[in-house]
Amino acid sequence: MFRGLLVSMLLLVLTGCQSDGASKADDASAPSTTASGFESGADEADSTLRDAIAGAHRVESNRLRDGYRHPQQTLEFFGIKRSMSVLEITPGGGWYSEILGPWLNAEGHFIAAIWNDTVPGVPRYFAPLNQQLRDKIAARPDLYGGAKLIVIDTKAPDFSEAGPVDAIVTFRNVHNWTQSGNDGAWFAAFFAALKPGGVLGVVDHRAHPGTSLEATLKTGYLTEEYVVGLATAAGFVLEAKSEVNANSRDTKDYESGVWTLPPTLALKERDREKYLAIGESDRMTLRFRKPGGDAIHSSDD
Repeated sequence: MFRGLLVSMLLLVLTGCQSDGASKADDASAPSTTASGFESGADEADSTLRDAIAGAHRVESNRLRDGYRHPQQTLEFFGIKRSMSVLEITPGGGWYSEILGPWLNAEGHFIAAIWNDTVPGVPRYFAPLNQQLRDKIAARPDLYGGAKLIVIDTKAPDFSEAGPVDAIVTFRNVHNWTQSGNDGAWFAAFFAALKPGGVLGVVDHRAHPGTSLEATLKTGYLTEEYVVGLATAAGFVLEAKSEVNANSRDTKDYESGVWTLPPTLALKERDREKYLAIGESDRMTLRFRKPGGDAIHSSDD
């Protein structure tokens, strides 16, 4: 019975709960960064990532979310290196893809797993967000020339087309799989797609400890314990947690769940300033490792 509510919420969010391209342009209260050109010749990994984040190719409304999503600190915590093959899971319109694609283009390999929007009955937002990402990549072959898109069945995820990869990252997606009833299948597919020693980076809306799964289905918040359980059941080892995307102002008790907060603002003008002041949701940031191989560890443990 929650399916109809979920679909309607997702139609409102479009870009809010997926790692997508355009957030609401009127959410201008979010901290911003200074735009500059993308300097592909920089030598140090942290500076090239910083350049990709500050690149003039990024959509301005995406840049306005940086102060909430902390892309540099998050990717550094995951241990992502410029030379890696990285698979991003259902990036929507490409919020993180805008950073990862250009950054990995010279030395690594960026792959995005997108929804199959041709299957009857899939959510209506699949097709426009897929097209948004395709258009973004096609418009700048100088930045995304090495990028690859693979189409997946969300009911039976399989990433074998990507080949074994060094890292998989997923942003604000796990709660959707839990609500669809197949979250375990996603984590099993991640494990199969990673090289031994590969990393899985997860960011999602964080519930208070002890929150029931029934509440998760209504609100979009998951407990860390639940997500860690999914990953370890698939064979992963929890390597580290980070508070980089924490938000202590998020009380997690809203009428429309996590979608009450920006960028969705499901209640529209009602208490708008209150929710803008809270900001985006409190989020867990977890790094898992597939056992075996030579793991590349972050220096920020």
